[in-house]
Amino acid sequence: MTFTFPQGLAPELYPLSWLVGTWRGEGVLEYPGIDTSGFVQEVTFDHDGGPYLRYVSTITLTPQAMPSVPDPMAPFDALDAAQKPQNSDETEEQEAAADEPELGAVEAEPVIWSTETGYWRIAPEPHEGVPAQQTSLEVLLSDPAGRVSVYLGVAHDGKVQLVSDLIARTATAAEVSASKRMYGNVNGDLMWIQQISAFGQPMQDYVSATLKRVEE
Repeated sequence: MTFTFPQGLAPELYPLSWLVGTWRGEGVLEYPGIDTSGFVQEVTFDHDGGPYLRYVSTITLTPQAMPSVPDPMAPFDALDAAQKPQNSDETEEQEAAADEPELGAVEAEPVIWSTETGYWRIAPEPHEGVPAQQTSLEVLLSDPAGRVSVYLGVAHDGKVQLVSDLIARTATAAEVSASKRMYGNVNGDLMWIQQISAFGQPMQDYVSATLKRVEE
């Protein structure tokens, strides 16, 4: 399928143009002190012609459905090296097995775990130390759990890396002291992983997901 730049997109945003649209898929949430759960996520990136993308994300827990994400980092390693195509018969068998309900399983009601809104900005000037071929990013996110986060990062060749620069919270919000995120375009899918340092725990995996573009 031929890719075309979204109409009216600011030229500065071309390195992020592949993100524009709505994505939906499944992932896994797992962190010390938090019950492990599957989830479904919907993410939308859009624009109004300025040098930034508007961002909205909703994660809904699905404890009764646990997608298999054995190695969340593997998709991002694939962006740096040629990835061999997966055996189609094996893939079909895995998908069929995943669709089979467990006998005696009781479905739990979906619960919205988190929502985020914000902006992904192209930095007016490159960040110090960022190579010329990479695009410097400034990402601002807020959530109703009482946190506002500022990330700094880079985009290059369908891969985005972000590191928290500031996480401000209300007095009643859960403490998250640091966060890292990676987003990647892997064979047309949006794959991402977030690591956090929270509740006195060291930086480690928190959520990871594979999202597919929702065709209009």
